[in-house]
Amino acid sequence: MSDVIDMEQMQQWIGKQQQSVDTVTAVPIMALRATLDQPDVNVKAGHQLPELWHWLYFLPLARQSEIGADGHPERGGFLPPVPLPRRMWAGSQFTFNQPVRVGDFIKRTSTIENVTHKTGKSGDLVFVRVKHDIKHIDRPQDLNTTANNTIAITEFHDIVYRQAPQPDAKPPAPKAAPESADWEHLIETDDVLLFRYSALTFNGHRIHYDRRYVTEVEGYPGLIVHGPLIATLLLEQMRKALHDAVITHYEFKALKPVFDTHPFYACGSVKPDNNTVQLWAKDHHGNVTMEAVATITKHSA
Repeated sequence: MSDVIDMEQMQQWIGKQQQSVDTVTAVPIMALRATLDQPDVNVKAGHQLPELWHWLYFLPLARQSEIGADGHPERGGFLPPVPLPRRMWAGSQFTFNQPVRVGDFIKRTSTIENVTHKTGKSGDLVFVRVKHDIKHIDRPQDLNTTANNTIAITEFHDIVYRQAPQPDAKPPAPKAAPESADWEHLIETDDVLLFRYSALTFNGHRIHYDRRYVTEVEGYPGLIVHGPLIATLLLEQMRKALHDAVITHYEFKALKPVFDTHPFYACGSVKPDNNTVQLWAKDHHGNVTMEAVATITKHSA
């Protein structure tokens, strides 16, 4: 293990908690619908929030003076100060217990579940696992009371920190996408789409909108499409294919970055049990960049 990573110090963050409250309002929903080029809808009180759209709320409100060179808040606050230059959203797992609707007051309790170190072919890797519990509350200013004891959404968020690759480092072997799919949709991204999604989620990470930074400093060939955006697009295409699907569980894992230099494909297939849907993002070479699984309770056969 690299002597610059003090895992004893990093693991002191395990158990650290952070709470925040928010009100589910209509404008972020309409803004994301516009960003995803969806038809205009009059979003009113009681409108149900689609799964994963809770990312439009509980935005990270770090002061400008607290932002690091990569556009993220400086390390050592809620998240541990991992001394590795690259930070990526590796994946997430969700359980959806109750709907969240426009007009609801909600509270999120975030807990650092684990901090682990691994050594891979590219060097040191540090994984931080965060649990988010989202509940309804009676009043937006009250962190201490909830409208009921049921957690509406449970989310586990896996973050990976890694070293910058060496110039002669070989990329990991790609994983070929399945040969067939029940649906496959071409997704084209550009600077404006990525900027708008960054703005909606208040994500300052420069790899998503600053082409000079991402190519000259981090050494990538183009802007990186947000992992959460890809995960959302996979679900949106599933909803188009399975109109009455009710999602109870969802999980995704990022396998390799997607760049705005080429389009990618959002694909999916329903398993024989009719309750499990395999989803994946496929790049222009036919390799999987993200794999996901949704569990649903009903859909049209």
